[in-house]
Amino acid sequence: MNNKLPERVELFEDQPIRTAWVEEKEEWYFSVVDVIGALTDQNDYQKARKYWNKLKERLKNEGANQLVTNCHQLKMTAQDGKKRLTDVATVEQLFRIIQSVPSKKAEPIKLWLAQVGRERIEETIDPEQAIDRALETYLKKGYSEEWVHQRLLSIRIRNELTEEWQKRGVKKGSEFAILTDEINKAWSGMSTRQYKNLKGLKKENLRDNMTDLELVLTMLSEATTKEISEVRKPETFEENKAIAHAGGSIAGNARKEIEEKTGRPVITSQNATELNHLVVDVIGEITEIDE
Repeated sequence: MNNKLPERVELFEDQPIRTAWVEEKEEWYFSVVDVIGALTDQNDYQKARKYWNKLKERLKNEGANQLVTNCHQLKMTAQDGKKRLTDVATVEQLFRIIQSVPSKKAEPIKLWLAQVGRERIEETIDPEQAIDRALETYLKKGYSEEWVHQRLLSIRIRNELTEEWQKRGVKKGSEFAILTDEINKAWSGMSTRQYKNLKGLKKENLRDNMTDLELVLTMLSEATTKEISEVRKPETFEENKAIAHAGGSIAGNARKEIEEKTGRPVITSQNATELNHLVVDVIGEITEIDE
């Protein structure tokens, strides 16, 4: 069983739960260990995994329905950033598993799973709903509406680039990461890791922590890379890498020209927390003036 869409991380309260759409089953699957962690208030993945292994063994010994104990496995991103096989279950399976875990969060997480599962099905039928929900989520986090529209555009441009890469035989995962790094180095002068370090990020999404101008140049670099690739039709990974560098360099030249004209760097150490505080402060100042 293979997940055909990139996995997504949903939040139950503050607990991340990995999900993935399986096209052949036409169903969303959730990481069982992540759900167990949310039920037991356990942030330690290994402890949550051990809890699930013991529970699964007990359910088997008690003759539980195979629907519960025979979970599928999918490769999902682990805490170390690598793709690893993990037990996954549908909403229906998880409802039965939850009944076996003594937890005050059992009912809240059932309601949450039902809602998330329904929303994800709706999104596969009408992708526009996913955009609307993303817009709402970013706004709730304190981003300005202008920034959010740019971020959603950047997602579309990124998807178009990855579709082009797939046409050229580039493999998801490590090869995507190498090409993305090549683009970032060419336009920003830093690797993705160096860029995240500058902003004080660990696992957070780099683009969610960019200013408007940083996002615009990222979009320019990726849109240009896609356009060049469509024209040149690269056949090898090295050719794709050269095109990624070329696309990033065009945005890099734009960055240098902007810096020359403004006298200040385009790339900033500000992350989402600082940027959102700035938005809140500005709104507060305007309110005080109006009053």
